[in-house]
Amino acid sequence: VVKYGKWLVAAGAVGMNVLAARDHNRAEDVFGALEARCSDDPRLCDLGDGGAYLDPGTEALYQQSVGYDRRARRWLIGGETALLGAAAMFVWELTRKTHRPDNIPFEPEVRSLRNATGVGLRLSF
Repeated sequence: VVKYGKWLVAAGAVGMNVLAARDHNRAEDVFGALEARCSDDPRLCDLGDGGAYLDPGTEALYQQSVGYDRRARRWLIGGETALLGAAAMFVWELTRKTHRPDNIPFEPEVRSLRNATGVGLRLSF
């Protein structure tokens, strides 16, 4: 599970961060349209007592921008959580005990000697 699951979780993290970037860009585009609307006719951006825009079209653009930002935040939190999970799985795989495979035909042997390094070869039949 850990051997392949870490790659699946890492791919999920990348995917969620890509979706977060997409929704963030959409929020920026909608907010840019809102700013352009306010520049063209400042009366469209008058605020009511509750803090909402009085013009329904302007309020709709603002709510759409906020909605995309919320979605981007959720994707980003999910992506970062998945990234932490993948990192934990990588560390877990590196630290768990594994047995030596039986199919190694030869194993080099290196020893540190006093004035030299010894190199040898061991063959299994």
